Amino acid sequence: MASFLLSYVSCPKPISLTKDSGIDFSHRLCSFKINRVSFPAIKLSRRSTTMSVAPLDVRNIILDGYGYRQRFNVRSYEAETKNITIQSIFNFLEEASWNYVRLFWVYANESGATRRMIKNDLRWVVSRMELQIDEYPNPGDQVDIDTWVGSSGKNGMRRDWEIKWADTGKVFARATSTWAMVNQKTRRVWKMPDEVRAEISHSFIEKQAIIQDHPKKLCKIDDNARYVISGLQPKRKDMDMNNCVSNKTYVDWMLEAIPDECLNNYQLSKIILEYRSECKNSDVVQSISELGEVGIIENGYQENIHMNVNTQGDELPNVRNNRYTHLLQVKGESKCEEIVRGETTWKKRLV
Repeated sequence: MASFLLSYVSCPKPISLTKDSGIDFSHRLCSFKINRVSFPAIKLSRRSTTMSVAPLDVRNIILDGYGYRQRFNVRSYEAETKNITIQSIFNFLEEASWNYVRLFWVYANESGATRRMIKNDLRWVVSRMELQIDEYPNPGDQVDIDTWVGSSGKNGMRRDWEIKWADTGKVFARATSTWAMVNQKTRRVWKMPDEVRAEISHSFIEKQAIIQDHPKKLCKIDDNARYVISGLQPKRKDMDMNNCVSNKTYVDWMLEAIPDECLNNYQLSKIILEYRSECKNSDVVQSISELGEVGIIENGYQENIHMNVNTQGDELPNVRNNRYTHLLQVKGESKCEEIVRGETTWKKRLV
């Protein structure tokens, strides 16, 4: 049995409902406790006579009751050139996060907004995300994703992930993200109210998947860069359950501006996204990239070669690593609005 405290409290007498009872509340029928914090385990959905059971499985609760683990089977349609796609990995991270919220923040909505956040017209927005990958799974492989949350500064939240081989437990990828609260009416970053902090701070731990005392600030580029793809526009399939453009779509757009020479011969080992503004349904997006650094890693030392790619041909240098700077923007008549800044690092694909 895991070392965290897990106990059940008594259930009140079951409620008898008719089909037309029109209930407009969620009634707690039974609950459990993790680290002395109570959560409902069985509840009635709004305006529904059906009961739903929270996905409680002690095998999925890790880190002394503060983390969640989900196992994924890599499907054939989630891979290309034998390996899982980076877009599928982002989907896995999102799925594990959503189930974490369902389990630990039962009274939160689909976007993770708690009851007091909703009361104050607040919601979470991601401001930065980084993913590092050492190895890529193949179709048929099983992987475990561990996720947990912690504080980020005074008013933010950090969500981290570790991706492991299910059979050995070896970590082969890790990711981190930072989140801020935004007022839905003003669209501005908001200070975390004390009542909201009281709802979620019991979930925070200090563990970090990627140590970032001073996260790297990404460079700004413009449409004078070598690689520019225009005319990108979000479709229905590109929207997530919160009706926002998904992380997977932003990654798709960034990779549109990577030359085939890189995609065919290199493998993504690191990606950073800095979110600057919201992409709307009607926006037409430009994806821009610039080859910034290439290098050879020998004995833990990287020799960097700075290049002006505007004077080079399409062929990439025969090196083991290279790095691109990215920008997704909406190009207006008078000015451009940044959506996402990014950076990708690529390593030579193993034959």
